[in-house]
Amino acid sequence: MKKENQIAVQNKILEEIEKTSSSILKYKELCKPISPDDAIGRVSRMDAINNKSVLEAALRKSENRLKKLKIVQKEIKTSGFGVCLRCKKNIPIARLILVPESKKCVNCAL
Repeated sequence: MKKENQIAVQNKILEEIEKTSSSILKYKELCKPISPDDAIGRVSRMDAINNKSVLEAALRKSENRLKKLKIVQKEIKTSGFGVCLRCKKNIPIARLILVPESKKCVNCAL
């Protein structure tokens, strides 16, 4: 991988780590339990419980992505970075910029 492409991907990884970390903090704040003492009504409470489960799923997804981004951040300087795990061809730089944690090219990822 060319040096300027590697730098672009590194910058994108750092940006995505920062955005994902920020999202995780927001999700954790929004996922706090709803106190039964809060007088919000039965329907509103059910809606809040449903929203909480959606937020918890988004939190798990963000935490998983953050783990993948941190792994990729460590692997970026290895010779195998940017090479598809399946077909062994170079992953296009545009894909790595869009989805830095990609381990497969678009064709193999399908």
